[in-house]
Amino acid sequence: MLPLRTLFPVCAAFALQGCVAKAVVDVVTLPVRAVGAGVDAVTTSQSEADEKRGRELRKREERLGELERDYGRQMDRCADGNDEACEKAEAIRAEMKALAPGGPGSG
Repeated sequence: MLPLRTLFPVCAAFALQGCVAKAVVDVVTLPVRAVGAGVDAVTTSQSEADEKRGRELRKREERLGELERDYGRQMDRCADGNDEACEKAEAIRAEMKALAPGGPGSG
């Protein structure tokens, strides 16, 4: 029979093989996982892109609504003979045209 002094290192060597093998696998796969996490961080999923597009459209529609109300007020003042209101209405109309679907900046 083997003395206890030689039996312990042999048992320890077998027990540690799994730990060493797992550590080697972890070290080898770490760069792959790190790159994958980095790619996930910098890419945009389709649903995220759709949400962003939806937010942009809602903001554009809100702005168009504000401009339409302002345009209506300025046109009323313009009809009453206020030349400055006519100029403001013209500027508002140009901004509305730029924001309208199919206009400049519509994507």
